[in-house]
Amino acid sequence: MRSTNGGTSAEPREGCKGCSASVHVTDDQLERVLRKLALHPDSCVSDAQYAARLSICTACPSLQYSSTCAHCGCFVQVRAKLVAKDCPYPSGTKWD
Repeated sequence: MRSTNGGTSAEPREGCKGCSASVHVTDDQLERVLRKLALHPDSCVSDAQYAARLSICTACPSLQYSSTCAHCGCFVQVRAKLVAKDCPYPSGTKWD
C-alpha cells in the first residue's frame, strides 16, 4: 500500500480498492464473467494466447491479490481474455 507521500506504509490508502473486502471477487465470480465473454468470441483471444498472457501476469511483480493489476486496477483474468486490451505495464506491454 502507498502512503500519500509516495512511500509504503502499513496504513491503507484512502480509495484503494484492495483495502476493502467488498471489492474482492471469488473464482466463481470471475468464471461467470469469462463465460459471458465467451459468448463474444470475436472479442476474445485464443485459449493459447490467454494462457500465455495469464502466465506473464502471474509472474509480474505488479499483480496484487492474485487477480488485480496494480497499473490499471483491472482483473487480469478478464483483461487478458480481451483482444482489444494490452498489458498496461508503464515501460511497455509484457504481452507479445
